[in-house]
Amino acid sequence: MKFTQSLLAAILASASSHVCAFTVKTAGRSTLRSSSAAAFFSPSSSSQQSRSFKTSTVTLQASVQRLVDPQANLLDTVDVFIFDCDGVIWRGDSLIEGIPETLAKLRAAGKKMFFVTNNSTKSRAGYKKKFDSLGLDVPPEEIFSSSFAAAAYFEQTKFKDTGKKVYVIGEVGICEELDLIQVPWIGGPNDKGKEPNMGPGGMLEHDKDVGAVVVGFDRNINYYKIQTAQLCINENPGCQFVATNLDAVTHLTDAQEWAGNGSMVGAIKGCTGKEPTVVGKPSPLMIDYLAEKLNLDKSRICMVGDRLDTDVLFGKDNGLKTVLVLSGVTSEQKLLSDENLIAPDYYTDTINDFFAS
Repeated sequence: MKFTQSLLAAILASASSHVCAFTVKTAGRSTLRSSSAAAFFSPSSSSQQSRSFKTSTVTLQASVQRLVDPQANLLDTVDVFIFDCDGVIWRGDSLIEGIPETLAKLRAAGKKMFFVTNNSTKSRAGYKKKFDSLGLDVPPEEIFSSSFAAAAYFEQTKFKDTGKKVYVIGEVGICEELDLIQVPWIGGPNDKGKEPNMGPGGMLEHDKDVGAVVVGFDRNINYYKIQTAQLCINENPGCQFVATNLDAVTHLTDAQEWAGNGSMVGAIKGCTGKEPTVVGKPSPLMIDYLAEKLNLDKSRICMVGDRLDTDVLFGKDNGLKTVLVLSGVTSEQKLLSDENLIAPDYYTDTINDFFAS
């Protein structure tokens, strides 16, 4: 399936004419066929920032401000809202109460909106289906996933030209996005349940043509996958190590927190001694695309999320306004604790608080 520049042109035109249009996401395969993931990344210093994954922190002042006057503090000063999904729009497969009405109010107020998730288990098309299943009318071009960010990184760096393969620790989302840019991959769901021969003299043969290992969230991670990744990174010359994100925990269900992709990336870091190139939040790559391609003023963009170390840090490091919501993984106690060094501009219970009741 061959990418062209036609969708990018359509996106830019749509963004200027429609209050909600933007991204490089689509639901139908025919539309996806004409998108260009390469446009997501520019060959600038931002890619080097993600490669080293150096982040800053903001020292808390006396207190963090609760959002008490959303009109003056937020709605009057923000044109574009970037929403994390897990813990902000939904928890697991459950929609947070009041979200459809709040999104409708934001659209009526003329705000642009984009939805960004570090969860790589679905492709852009897969996330469009999830929005639809929850009754949310979100255009596909407003949706970003870290599975797409990984594919965009490989396209921008011309990985396909190397003739190498990608070994995937992750689920179908990454595989679908790699298929769209015609980058060959192995592993992923195909290695579910596999066990290496660990008897006397046992060894695992790995593919010498693997030129990159990408690690995304994988509910079926196993020792076979970890050992394969270790061999590829340690023994294949020049093999890259790419991570969709480093989230410590995630929302598989609305009942509790579950170990996130940081645990899977940590396993590969531990056995290789290598640091990954991180393509999801808080990498600056996505916001660079938004600001540069759509000519947006960063000072009038607000990042809304439930995580301090990804969402809020992403906003702070990139000159955005930031709002932390308490509907996800971060509690008010953690936010206000002496140990926390990352301060949002405001915090509130849910995005429903953007409008006075």
